[in-house]
Amino acid sequence: MSKHQPTIIGIGGFASNSGKTTLLCDLLQRFPGWEAIKTTRGHYRSCGKDPHSCCVSDLLGDQPRIRSGRADTYAVGKDTGRYWEAGAANVHWVIATQEQVGSGITQALKLVNAKGVFVEGNSFSSFVAVDLMIMVARGSGSPVKGSARKALAISSAFYLTGEASLQANSSEREQFQEALTRSGLIHAASLPIYTRSELSQLAEQVRETSCTLGN
Repeated sequence: MSKHQPTIIGIGGFASNSGKTTLLCDLLQRFPGWEAIKTTRGHYRSCGKDPHSCCVSDLLGDQPRIRSGRADTYAVGKDTGRYWEAGAANVHWVIATQEQVGSGITQALKLVNAKGVFVEGNSFSSFVAVDLMIMVARGSGSPVKGSARKALAISSAFYLTGEASLQANSSEREQFQEALTRSGLIHAASLPIYTRSELSQLAEQVRETSCTLGN
């Protein structure tokens, strides 16, 4: 008998520090029993940022590294620790080079026993079939990352955070859509846009996606 295939919900970032971890945690609170996966792409040298909070070069090897369970993934203040605090049934952390991301995410998904899993990151979506991809952005002034451009091709919705979320009236939405169009992201400009006040509607889209798949 084949193993159960969970509903895969991707949480991508339009730009750095967009707030995707916060959204993932908000959704975890609304989907008790679901799991979460964090994907971290590393390289064999310092990235120039604080090595104690960012770099994973010392964790890289010939194969992607997967850490699972509270003992190996919980740390106060870290993204994976926040997943646990939000109520994740299990947390998996994929640490890989660019070339290893596909293998790493495939291995991590095999460890998921829940009916659904939230996966944070952009790059992983090039290697697995994502059931619903949500792109998190801070508004019309956000520069788009290269990895986000690829993920946008399969995205189904935007979630605005920060000041954009607090002031997301029709004008702010239109400005964001116009910025997407100017950047040549025509498909993305037509996607629905959610804000924090509409988090329940976004959660309902996640729930409908899962129900459609029979999960």
